[in-house]
Amino acid sequence: MGVLICKICACFYLSNCSCHQDLDMRFGFELCSQEMTFLRKRKRYVASALKNVFHLQQDLQDFEVPVVAIITTGGGLKSMTGLYGSLMGLKKLNLLDCVSYISGLSGTTWTMANLYRDAYWSQKDLDSHIGEAQKQATKCKMGCFSMDRMKYYDKQLCQRKEEGYRTSFIDLWGLMIEYLLNDGKDPHKLSEQQEALCDGQNPLPIYVSVSVRDSYSTNDFKEWVEFTPYEVGLLKYGAFVRTEHFGSEFFMGRLLKKLPESRICYLQGDVLHYLGREPLWRGFFSPPLDEDPVLPTRPHELRTRMYTPPGPLSSALRGALTDRFSVAQHHNFLKGYQLHNNYLENEHFCRWKDTVLDSRPNELMQNADHLGMIDAGFFINTSSPPLLRPQREVDVIIYLTFWVLYKAYKYYSEQKIPFPKISLTDEDKKNLKECYLFHDSDLPGCPIVIFLPLVNDTFREYKAPGVKRCCSEMEGGQLDLTSRFSPYCMFSVRYTDENYRRLLNLSEYNILNNSQMIMQALQIAIGLYRQRHRLGHFCICFVP
Repeated sequence: MGVLICKICACFYLSNCSCHQDLDMRFGFELCSQEMTFLRKRKRYVASALKNVFHLQQDLQDFEVPVVAIITTGGGLKSMTGLYGSLMGLKKLNLLDCVSYISGLSGTTWTMANLYRDAYWSQKDLDSHIGEAQKQATKCKMGCFSMDRMKYYDKQLCQRKEEGYRTSFIDLWGLMIEYLLNDGKDPHKLSEQQEALCDGQNPLPIYVSVSVRDSYSTNDFKEWVEFTPYEVGLLKYGAFVRTEHFGSEFFMGRLLKKLPESRICYLQGDVLHYLGREPLWRGFFSPPLDEDPVLPTRPHELRTRMYTPPGPLSSALRGALTDRFSVAQHHNFLKGYQLHNNYLENEHFCRWKDTVLDSRPNELMQNADHLGMIDAGFFINTSSPPLLRPQREVDVIIYLTFWVLYKAYKYYSEQKIPFPKISLTDEDKKNLKECYLFHDSDLPGCPIVIFLPLVNDTFREYKAPGVKRCCSEMEGGQLDLTSRFSPYCMFSVRYTDENYRRLLNLSEYNILNNSQMIMQALQIAIGLYRQRHRLGHFCICFVP
């Protein structure tokens, strides 16, 4: 019977039928029960914070409380440091408790992972967290390549392989990230962050990745994957597994082999630039690592060569040099399923239908043993897709980024996902301002977007909102964020203390200096909720 079942594939489409209730994974586009419970608890914090910020005489009713999300983009140490500064600014404005979600990728996940070790981080002063981050950002990184560290990497990769994981360069890079951001081994796991959500005391963190296939470019095939402390899931299929089960072996929705949950450093490894399908150094090394040269042969002889099985460390290094090295491999929790034709008619599936295989269900999910995961920054560098799921009903987005939103806006327009039109003047395109508000009131379900690009504008002359710099302080406002010689370039792994503090202060200043626009967006959202509530009562009174 065991031999037969492994050859059976189940066709499925989204429904609420009872056949899904006894599976070890969840099918459905609705939010999981844990997240819904969290949102009910979080609403108390948001309502109280809004009452204090706007000096309201009465408590907000549940229907008046908007859902606010912070969306970030990647960028190594720059995005990590920038997010700390932005959160510090929101904390000083008493607006951090108004936020229900924070989404991140690449460098901003480093900030999030560090903060969520503390179960009550947003209820405390952030100085200790920021100080620790500064210590790690400014320390010498050369020890990352010491012989002792290499032995440690090899031991950790061997252990991971023995646990049942498929190791790659991404796992090696994750271990390096662990060293770059910590004094020692970081034992934390993503599911442990549930402790930071138990009372709704912090925003819910969402980490974003993209699933790809080896035989397709990222533009041709990519599927959004979200990671929360509760679940990991593919947005397009509405298929989710418990976070502690991600990476374990599944078949037809059943958990066949439980693997130990990955340490969070292995989920942080996807930070390198994507260089396409072609190997990075193919042709530069001959023979390939771990192999002897091919021996000369006669026409009637077989080609022979000696092969030495590589260890996990050398395999990871070889993958970095000869493969699509930025792909992490995880057991495919959808193994055993084939898509039913009716599945393609599901409105939620169509929302994320954007690959070359989306019209061919038999090829879309072909029982691949592993899911290939890459950094979402390799596509449009945004962590916003999970926050645009209609089930999350996000009203206000605080969008923290280094780039203009055109790519994201164009993508959502093509997908027919409600998102306000991003319109900038020619002057703005040349010199971005610190803050923009985009709102399309005629588009149902469209969030209000506060766009806060990381730019150095009025900070050059002001050290705080309304407080001009004196002559001796002008140097503190000089930050080169964009040139090729900038200390904040993508690949910088070490800042000076001065560079770290300047970037931190700039990020905080841009939030503080544009507080009125952020609060304007919150007021609009509250007003829209009240208006809809009044219209609902009107309809109830007059519809027979």
